[in-house]
Amino acid sequence: MAETTQTNIAIREVFRVEEDIVALSATGLRARMKEMMALGVAELVLDLSKVRMVDSAGIGLLISAHNSLKKTGGSLEIVNASPEILELLRSMRMHRHFKISDGK
Repeated sequence: MAETTQTNIAIREVFRVEEDIVALSATGLRARMKEMMALGVAELVLDLSKVRMVDSAGIGLLISAHNSLKKTGGSLEIVNASPEILELLRSMRMHRHFKISDGK
């Protein structure tokens, strides 16, 4: 489910990821995110409220999305991450590159 809002500067999209971000789902998620960026989304917010696990392929996907958005002046934000995912992302210092929150 996606919720799109447009401002004078950029299109902001909230994308609720409905599956774990793992090797099995990474290709499909990558294609969906590339599609959103091609449509002009510059501020991508990933809602991870339904995500229970992120593996190394998922981490790579998040880094790739961040890098692609940053090149065009955009940004990536992670919201509603579980405590375990939040701890993983922070231990990898990803919070230094994009905003990460647990939704509380």
